Amino acid sequence: MALVPSSAPIDGPVFAEVDMGSDSSALTVRATVVQASTVFYDTPATLDKAERLIADAAASGSQLVVFPEAFIGGYPRGSTFGFGITIDSRSAKAKEDFRKYHASAIDVPGPEVDRLAALAGKYKVYLVMGVIERAGYTLYCTVLFFDSQGQYMGKHRKLMPTALERIIWGFGDGSTIPVFETPIGKMGALICWENKMPLLRTALYGKGIEIYCAPTADSRDIWQASMTHIALEGGCFVLSANQFCLRKDYPPPPEYVFGGTDDELSPDSVVCSGGSVIISPSGAVLAGPNYEREALISADLDLCEIARAKFDFDVVGHYSRPDILSLTVKDHPLNTVTFTSGAKVEGSQKL
Repeated sequence: MALVPSSAPIDGPVFAEVDMGSDSSALTVRATVVQASTVFYDTPATLDKAERLIADAAASGSQLVVFPEAFIGGYPRGSTFGFGITIDSRSAKAKEDFRKYHASAIDVPGPEVDRLAALAGKYKVYLVMGVIERAGYTLYCTVLFFDSQGQYMGKHRKLMPTALERIIWGFGDGSTIPVFETPIGKMGALICWENKMPLLRTALYGKGIEIYCAPTADSRDIWQASMTHIALEGGCFVLSANQFCLRKDYPPPPEYVFGGTDDELSPDSVVCSGGSVIISPSGAVLAGPNYEREALISADLDLCEIARAKFDFDVVGHYSRPDILSLTVKDHPLNTVTFTSGAKVEGSQKL
């Protein structure tokens, strides 16, 4: 389908929307994926930017707004991604870089979560937000969910950070793989390359996901093939949001250095080209992918398309073989330390 540009000012966000027709008998949801950059190392400014983007999406009629991976807290591209680490060595600058990154993360719950909840309620949208979550001195790549009444619904922590991400992010567990049943559909999320994990996808399918959010940092063309496959496999809408970043969205050198390439980068060099996209359960691209600029990419989701797609293929229904293939998900939290001092001890007597 052709993209229909909005009347947004030329220096503002670009809305890429799809005319899906006007069948009032169908349940439709206007959804927006945000393609924009963090203000790196400046969480208050990033939250202000998030509010502007949410307001713009709501003004266009969106009921659901999905932000990229690590939008609040930032995705540490370039050499800072490794924080100067080599085997058996961490430099003083690497440790200071981590301290600043840790300071930019947010606590869940915490004041930033309260503000995001208030924004969801103010603009009457369901909000899916990628954040860097701080739990003590461990960081997690996390997605937070909020309803349109301004309530925090829950979170998903990335189970398997990719490559050098494992140096700076902790691992989630099975207790944060939610699918939320809402008036606009059953929604959940997996982050970036988690979407390549077949068993993890199957866990979401088993919970009946209908609106599958895929915040990411992967701007390669091949990412589109994964998103289309998931839409077809799950019989669900797939909403993938990625940042669009220029070199100037990160601090200048020497505070932040993109490895040996920094000498070749101008402030306007693209360091992440986006590729945000919305795909239907039939595999049709409804909006995007956009590789050009920061943008709000929107489409109307006809939820009746889910049943039409499931008629052909229901991955955990009529097309499954539980007599041969099955999945067990260990969905309890994994705690390093458990305190039992407050628990009642049966048979105890007061002296």
